[in-house]
Amino acid sequence: MNVAFRESFEKDISQISEGNILREVERVIAHVEEAATPHLRKLTMPGNYFRIRIRQYRIGITIEHNTVVFVRCLQRKDIYKYFP
Repeated sequence: MNVAFRESFEKDISQISEGNILREVERVIAHVEEAATPHLRKLTMPGNYFRIRIRQYRIGITIEHNTVVFVRCLQRKDIYKYFP
């Protein structure tokens, strides 16, 4: 499956200082590239918006034309303010 990253996702990742969270994000990206999507949950709104849970962080993704787009990676308290 094709994978793309928005600038907002890259900025969010650069602000995470916890090494174990970053390793888990890398693992999730690798699984999505292999078409195995762990902890993928559809949001209850119109559109193809999903989230992946990593401890207190959430990764917001969308699926557009057979491409998984990583949009945001924020803490649980902030993700739904900025995604989608």
